[in-house]
Amino acid sequence: MRQLVLVASLAVALPAAAFAHHGWSSYDANTVLTLTAPVLESRYQNPHGELVLEDQGKRWLVVLAPPSRMQSRGLPREAIAVGKAVVVVGYPSRTTQGEMRAERITVDGKTVELR
Repeated sequence: MRQLVLVASLAVALPAAAFAHHGWSSYDANTVLTLTAPVLESRYQNPHGELVLEDQGKRWLVVLAPPSRMQSRGLPREAIAVGKAVVVVGYPSRTTQGEMRAERITVDGKTVELR
């Protein structure tokens, strides 16, 4: 009986989690943005890390890769700490103004591919 309840709970929860996760198709891969700015906020969290930057007077939420990918590619939490100067290349959201998906980030002279 307990297993049946667990299976039923998962059957309900998984589609909801998938719906809540935004798809990469919501970003405009035909428009490449390059932001150069110090990090105002940094979240090294699942499912994706995030940065808040201000470039040319506009605030941006930058969606990064999952922490495990960033760590394995040489981008530890400390590298994107508040105050660090970064260059982020990525694509703007089609649906959320001021949001972009990062393809790569350069910090301390090192470029890390995030996708």
